[in-house]
Amino acid sequence: MDKALRSLVDWYEKIGVDVPDLVPSIPPRKKRSTSTPPTAEATTTPTRPKARSERPRPNADIIVKAAKTLEELHIAMQGFDAGALSDGARQAVFARGNPEADLMVIGEAPGRDEDIQGKPFVGQSGQLLDHMLAAIGLGKESVYITNLVNWRPPKNRNPKPEEIEMCRPFLDRHVELAKPKVILLVGGVSMTALTGMTGIMKNHGQWQDIQIGGETLPALPLYHPAFLLRQPALKKEAWRDLLSLRAKLETL
Repeated sequence: MDKALRSLVDWYEKIGVDVPDLVPSIPPRKKRSTSTPPTAEATTTPTRPKARSERPRPNADIIVKAAKTLEELHIAMQGFDAGALSDGARQAVFARGNPEADLMVIGEAPGRDEDIQGKPFVGQSGQLLDHMLAAIGLGKESVYITNLVNWRPPKNRNPKPEEIEMCRPFLDRHVELAKPKVILLVGGVSMTALTGMTGIMKNHGQWQDIQIGGETLPALPLYHPAFLLRQPALKKEAWRDLLSLRAKLETL
């Protein structure tokens, strides 16, 4: 308290004047010098989240080997970080049909409808595929369907080679667990990835022996249904290929 004010209050008290208690004055806040260096917290550079390309990629080979059943493989796939591929997709697309069927159909990659429903070949091209297989007596219980790549590529583009390579361990393990006897390769991308051949126009309908999932299996390349929807005149060639498939299955 200021000395002069204290002296005045004491005098009032001596002459009998009631004086309220005085609140000590608060010293004025010192202005922060502009030359004062900022605190360590202020000078710390915020940590930049690592870009997707900088993050370590999970080892798919180790992950899939731990899967002892198709259900475990499906769960492993759902939790797998496929980088930009899985970032842009709603979910992993696993399979549909009968996992104990002799025939396994391997398509290319999911599209919009497949991404939404989480199952392969459920859109317009999938409906055509079902009709084509039904025409040779193969219903839903006679077929097991999956894809080469399990996440929808952005804008339905073809999967890139590095994306195919990343997903390949899942496909190999899928075949090991399902144990099909015959493979139907739907589309040029699947054919090239699993046979090394290029050009579905010249190689469709030609049986190939492929190494997949630790087994040598007969595989037949077939036009993709989406391609047949754009080129309906080629359905005659596809029909001949389907008859060849039926004949192969009848020898099992």
